[in-house]
Amino acid sequence: MCGIVGVTGKENATEILLNGLKKLEYRGYDSAGIYVNDQKGNGYLVKEKGRIEDLRAAVGPAVKGTTGIGHTRWATHGAPSQANAHPQASADGRFYLVHNGMIGNFRQLKQEYLADTKFVSETDTEVIVQLISHFVNEGMETKEAFTHVLSLIDKTSSYAFLLMDKTQTNTLFVAKKKSPLLIGVGDGFNVVCSDAMVMLSETHDFIELTDGDVVTVTPSAVEIEDKDGNQVERNQFHVDDDATASEKGAYDFFMLKEIDEQPAVIRGLQQTYIAQDGSIKVDKKLMDAMDKADRLYIVAAGTSYNAGLVGKNIFEKIAGIPTEVHIASEFGYNMPLLSEKPLFIFLTQSGETADSREVLAKVNELGYESLTITNVPNSTLSREATYTMLLNAGPEIAVASTKAYTAQIAAETILAKGLGMIKGTKQATEFDTGFELTKAANAIQSLVDQKDIVEDLAKKYLETTRNAFYIGRGIDYQTAIEAALKLKEVSYVQTEGFASGELKHGTISLIEDKTPVIAIITDQKTASLTRSNEQEVISRGANVINIVSENLATDGDQIVLPEVHQLLTPLAAIIPAQLLAYYTSKERGYDVDKPRNLAKSVTVE
Repeated sequence: MCGIVGVTGKENATEILLNGLKKLEYRGYDSAGIYVNDQKGNGYLVKEKGRIEDLRAAVGPAVKGTTGIGHTRWATHGAPSQANAHPQASADGRFYLVHNGMIGNFRQLKQEYLADTKFVSETDTEVIVQLISHFVNEGMETKEAFTHVLSLIDKTSSYAFLLMDKTQTNTLFVAKKKSPLLIGVGDGFNVVCSDAMVMLSETHDFIELTDGDVVTVTPSAVEIEDKDGNQVERNQFHVDDDATASEKGAYDFFMLKEIDEQPAVIRGLQQTYIAQDGSIKVDKKLMDAMDKADRLYIVAAGTSYNAGLVGKNIFEKIAGIPTEVHIASEFGYNMPLLSEKPLFIFLTQSGETADSREVLAKVNELGYESLTITNVPNSTLSREATYTMLLNAGPEIAVASTKAYTAQIAAETILAKGLGMIKGTKQATEFDTGFELTKAANAIQSLVDQKDIVEDLAKKYLETTRNAFYIGRGIDYQTAIEAALKLKEVSYVQTEGFASGELKHGTISLIEDKTPVIAIITDQKTASLTRSNEQEVISRGANVINIVSENLATDGDQIVLPEVHQLLTPLAAIIPAQLLAYYTSKERGYDVDKPRNLAKSVTVE
């Protein structure tokens, strides 16, 4: 949620900020703003509710400078509005602050220090910038006041701060705790950003910050102090990603582009992690750690959690290791009784999910080993876990995850094969990972090439409905949960995924005339049972769409899936569900890539 950009030492600072904010749209936001200083004593603050296009339209030709900060805000404290948008300014107009995260004790700070200050917003961020101004007016220097305010913020809070002082025209003051923030290093200039991807047009070299760091950035220097006030140097890393990789091209929306990219993503994972002889090319230390574990704990949120449900089945069936799947936001504060030798797997597209980071911090405190499977190198979860496995799926811009989900399942399959071979399980010996993933990639390609069939079904059954249901059993139930999430998050159709056998235990009371019910049928053992459950809803007026494996298909089934290995049927079955969600949202006239109230990277708890 929310995104930060900053630059100092560039003549076209305004354009850099606006372009950076545009690339941060994937995180979700409802307002945006910039502050730019031209080094001649002129500062320009422009904020708008709505989209980056609205902000760009409000930025006149006079808004120019060489140093500036920008922000996309997703409303937490206070409704979406121009007043609540960032940057937030001090009452005297000297200080400007952008902030990701949440300040737990902002009300107490406001009451204790700022009782006489007039506030213009409802945000916790304004409290911080007003506090900085307060202490400067009491005689502190800007950096001293900034650091002092940080010391007053309670331990429950999270923040990534980027501050400008109008009297120090080429200086950016930076601090972080829990929320991600990077320094981008250039030649005669430097930048600050929430995500390296947004500044790849300016630099490919970045500095990763540690919680508690306070940084002073000028065009020629980056000075970092740790939480104890000691001067430190942090390691730089280089990002090779192509800055143009996140462009939509001929697609109306990124979501459809990313659906179409899934076969290539799976083939890329094969090339990276499977050798020509079929052996698994994964860090030996990681595989040894997994072999020593007596139980795997998959921790994730949202779509990644759903990928974990599929992964549990794959790990247990191929590698023969007990596996649990936990929602990160629950696990962090209600940790169950653990096994003697646990290994934790964190599934995350962004690598910045706050709920998962909270769990990882506790896992590290307990001294357990961990693996992060993520799409973003050098992300917080990647850096702080014991091991990392990268998805290499390319930027995923649409808020609704598609290719990261299938990539996570493919990655889990590769790991399960490697672990199973170490353990000598019969299932791993018989499972040809490269061959089966190739079949799955080919099946996905076949399905994305049949968009017109799915588009027609969306128009016929989902364009005007208020609610819908996905049903399935076993592995199909796991797919149904993710399929329902996709439809509800982008089209706002109230959708739930249910184990089809549970319909008669209460859910069937919700079936009305013409209620869409989408059945997923890929398992020979339960196919007839799900067919029987279909008849129960059909007799109550439901409109049924069948997504069925080729070997189980009958006349009248609308979507037939090419044959894939039983364990990998979720890779095929989810594709028509992704497309149904996409076309339903598009037909309803929504912004498919940016559904309301949602964010791509959830960086607050």
